[in-house]
Amino acid sequence: MSTVALPSLFVSHGSPMMAVEPGRTGPLLTEIGATLPRPKAVVMLSPHWETMSARVSNQLQPKVIHDFGGFPPALYELDYPAPGAPALAEHVARLLRDGGIDTNTDGSWGLDHGAWVPMRYLYPQADVPTIQLSLQSHMPPDYHFRVGQLLAPLAREGILLVGSGSFTHNLRELRRNDPAAPEAPHTVEFLQWFLERMRAGDLEALFGYRTTAPHAIRTHPSDEHLLTLFFAMGAADDWTQFVHLDTGSTYHSLRMDAFAFGSHAGLLEQLPAAA
Repeated sequence: MSTVALPSLFVSHGSPMMAVEPGRTGPLLTEIGATLPRPKAVVMLSPHWETMSARVSNQLQPKVIHDFGGFPPALYELDYPAPGAPALAEHVARLLRDGGIDTNTDGSWGLDHGAWVPMRYLYPQADVPTIQLSLQSHMPPDYHFRVGQLLAPLAREGILLVGSGSFTHNLRELRRNDPAAPEAPHTVEFLQWFLERMRAGDLEALFGYRTTAPHAIRTHPSDEHLLTLFFAMGAADDWTQFVHLDTGSTYHSLRMDAFAFGSHAGLLEQLPAAA
């Protein structure tokens, strides 16, 4: 067992087009993967697998799911043939059940674009075993924080815990033909509120962000893409120690921020995007 807990991560996966248009975020993810100690496996929580109760993918060779429509044909030809980790899936399910979370393993899913798109940059060789955890979007932030807490011991076993989402996610405000459009000012105000509350360690305010953060409903008409942030926070040995990695916005209203949480998050402080 490792004596160093890997930091947990929140990454913004943006549009599926990030798979072929890396922008600033793709290189950042590659730097993260190259800087952190190599994990034995990755447990990824994506907002694109929503279930009523928790599920953990247990395929030996997860299929890549192209869960989107209307994009260029080349996008549907991409693969990410990372191996699965059925034994780890059972371990994850057991940890959650022991903590009172109704959980089962599931062979029907694979890796949706919330998982395989960022993984293409984090570990381009597709040689790190990867399993996916489903999201309960009907549950509040504190539930997802608790799920992260229950899995936090895995970080000392060399398992990287990742919440994949989008720091802001209002698709109605996208400038779909202009990935380099200037960022929307209200998304920056939303980010600054989060950073202030994080630095203050104000977990109660963060859990209640939808009623207190500026532009909360505008930036997240539904909050499934931000719930994964709370998972990443809970999965850290100390969420109040964090590094904010800022790669700005894409398509005007999608903020692409990433965060590393935990006592060893400082491993990423020297990256150019560290704010």
